[in-house]
Amino acid sequence: MTIQDRLTHLDWKAIEASLWQRGYAKTDPLLTAEECDALIALYSRDHLFRSRIDMKRFRFGEGEYKYFRYPLPTLVQALREQIYPRLAVIANAWAKALGQPEMFPLSHDTLLACCRRNGQTKPTPLLLRYGAGDYNCLHQDLYGTVAFPLQLTAFLSRPDRDFTGGEFLLVEQRPRAQSRGEVLAPEQGEIVVFATRHRPVQGSRGYHRVNMRHGVSTIRSGSRVTLGVIFHDAK
Repeated sequence: MTIQDRLTHLDWKAIEASLWQRGYAKTDPLLTAEECDALIALYSRDHLFRSRIDMKRFRFGEGEYKYFRYPLPTLVQALREQIYPRLAVIANAWAKALGQPEMFPLSHDTLLACCRRNGQTKPTPLLLRYGAGDYNCLHQDLYGTVAFPLQLTAFLSRPDRDFTGGEFLLVEQRPRAQSRGEVLAPEQGEIVVFATRHRPVQGSRGYHRVNMRHGVSTIRSGSRVTLGVIFHDAK
């Protein structure tokens, strides 16, 4: 079954409802174990990547990640390109709720063309690798003027077999209130779609923005690898 076929079979009503209610949605396994292993194996092929980031050096946490260069690996390209139109519909509904003038194109190629006009030409999909003691500080993946409001992480390693710890963290920074956190431990092949920067929350006077950040808790043992898919490109 192709990625497109698998995406079609996801419960998109439930995904959309979860994104509105919580700012994130977790799917059933989308990638096969073989696809996860193949993506993990790409990490050692340096020619596929445009840069490597040592997280400790920049005080982002501990661990490392690599940004793919164009052309993206076939599976990464398919996932990025084919899930985007469904998320663009949700992104536009969010923009309308927040009274934002920007509307996102339904074609990913058109979004990338907009990125290029704003000087954002570097691909942003990445593989992240963590070992024992590594973690990722809470952050947002913003790379320029154009920022698509949703992104995803695909979980490639097997929890409690390949690694322990390393939960996926989401923190909602509510205005004039204490922050609210979520801790997720997805299985191999599952994806989490989540807000890049903020999401709409309905209050007594309509919708307002609530900031969200994401990160990874400390890995206690083993090795944890994930695929991050950000839809806008970087400067």
